[in-house]
Amino acid sequence: MKLYTYYRSSAAYRVRIALNLKGLTVDQIPVHLSRNGGEQRTDAYREINPNALVPSLEDNGAVINQSLAIIEYLDEAYPQVPLLPGSAADRAHLRAIALTIACDIHPLQNLRVLTYLARELHADEEARNTWFRHWVKNGLEAVERMVVRGKPGKFTVADTPTLADIFIVPQLANARRVNADLSGMPTLLRIEANCQALPAFQRAAPGAQPDAE
Repeated sequence: MKLYTYYRSSAAYRVRIALNLKGLTVDQIPVHLSRNGGEQRTDAYREINPNALVPSLEDNGAVINQSLAIIEYLDEAYPQVPLLPGSAADRAHLRAIALTIACDIHPLQNLRVLTYLARELHADEEARNTWFRHWVKNGLEAVERMVVRGKPGKFTVADTPTLADIFIVPQLANARRVNADLSGMPTLLRIEANCQALPAFQRAAPGAQPDAE
């Protein structure tokens, strides 16, 4: 199994957490997103991921892109330590949280969006960070309300980390990079602290990766 990753990518961070929770071993292949114009833009890597994004996973001859698709694949192919437990309604709740982060928050603070703001719209660093802070705070406050409505336990659902926790922790890390206001999400911060006490989350952290700078 191979994981094409970049230490600072929150999407790759999600997959690393999932792999660790399931106890799966993977060969990490770093793809630096800014060196030499971005290694993800090479023809060789576009054969692996046409969108020129990380992460990508290779397993048993399959190549899978998009973090949510990768994690759901891992949950189906390696069902030990399920990441989507419970009833159909429970699983829909977890997917809704993950999709809110993956589809509503993350795209607006993705590197290629921030690069476009700088190059094409001439937004300086402070303007870009203001944009980043606005959308991440707005989105995470919505996630806070979703989690509270679901009556969380130690983690988003009960006392075992699931798909939602895998998405929440990297997004909070992204928010801190631009000093976003996290005061409106105490439940997420409590869950994050419980996650960060687990070795699976610690080993997946950006600073713990072999390509960390």
